[in-house]
Amino acid sequence: MGSITIEGGHRLSGETVVQGAKNSVLPVLAATLLCGGACRIRRCPRLSDVDAAADILRYLGCRADWEDGDLLVDSSVLTRCDIPQTLMRRMRSSVIFLGAILARCGWAELSYPGGCELGPRPIDLHLAALRTLGASIEESGGKLYCQGRHLRGGQIVLAIPSVGATENAILAACGAEGVTVITNAAREPEIADLQDFLCACGAEVRGAGGSVITVEGLKPLHGCVHRVIPDRIVTATYLCAAAACGGDILLRGTDYRHLATVTTALQQAGCRIDCGETDIRLRSEGRLQAVTPVRTAPYPGFPTDCQAVLMAALLRSRGTTVFVENIFESRYRHAAEMQRMGADIRVEGRVAVVCGVERLHAADVFAADLRGGAALVIAALQAEGRSAVHQCRHIQRGYADLAGDLAGLGARVRQNTE
Repeated sequence: MGSITIEGGHRLSGETVVQGAKNSVLPVLAATLLCGGACRIRRCPRLSDVDAAADILRYLGCRADWEDGDLLVDSSVLTRCDIPQTLMRRMRSSVIFLGAILARCGWAELSYPGGCELGPRPIDLHLAALRTLGASIEESGGKLYCQGRHLRGGQIVLAIPSVGATENAILAACGAEGVTVITNAAREPEIADLQDFLCACGAEVRGAGGSVITVEGLKPLHGCVHRVIPDRIVTATYLCAAAACGGDILLRGTDYRHLATVTTALQQAGCRIDCGETDIRLRSEGRLQAVTPVRTAPYPGFPTDCQAVLMAALLRSRGTTVFVENIFESRYRHAAEMQRMGADIRVEGRVAVVCGVERLHAADVFAADLRGGAALVIAALQAEGRSAVHQCRHIQRGYADLAGDLAGLGARVRQNTE
């Protein structure tokens, strides 16, 4: 599974370039199925989730090859329209292939997806959106059997602004006759990036970034070259690491506009942050102040994916910070591991109360999920002594080289294989 060894107590300084966004590239890779041609995905991060998506594309008959840091996908030939359980369970985002396969083939057969165990994440909104477009979907034995040879545009109203359901609806609508209007759509930057990719391929999608998205279906599509947006969660992770440890770092190739709630919290904690058009500089003395309650919410609210890394940054803060997790039920699994380092965290349901302590001590801890694993690394960076974060396969799902990037900023950290 691998582990990361960290010697705590060292300030961070220097600069690094932020990778492409995991949550952007995965729906883009699914969207390549609609093109029926060759696409070059620039700044595609080398992640285990991306590997899983590429393997799904290859299983379906596409070519997917790395070249000079780009991922080349050719979907000219599609030989299958089903995805087996072994591939689906490698990542939660595999369900995003449903809308694309249905639009391309007229039918799809998939098993339920896997991924981090963060509590129930039902895909009923995905299925309801596809049924609105005329798809017939049966669920049996852990599999989805979908028929949709004559999809028609319609009015899709999402009960909540689900990112995955919004993306699946957009992809399926590209293969539906007429106009589809998606209301209460998720507004994340990654959805705007998906729109940009599809439009570069010839699709007509408008409104992404707002709550109403319009798709004109059955437009002739072709391949394109697309550069993935920077990963705002990776950016937040490195900002929180430097905030916790103290230091002066510059993150290049990122977009501060996607991180307003996170940078505001870090400024409130005592950090100085300066933003350029494509870079963010953070300076911190290391011992932070507690901040006002942090409540996760759909974009542009505070990202659930940043809750754990900000919590890690505030473990030694002066005062008490309250976290309220409104997105997932089981997103505090990192708290018990942080307590092994001496953190003072009390969890009750969706609320976690973090009382800052003066010191943390080293410990062997275990990552239960992607962002919780990154948070444990941040906790270890400020702990006295040498810690080890185990089960790093979770971290590798979303960070191309977490240990290497932190080492480049002056951290004493090493990736190990086991």
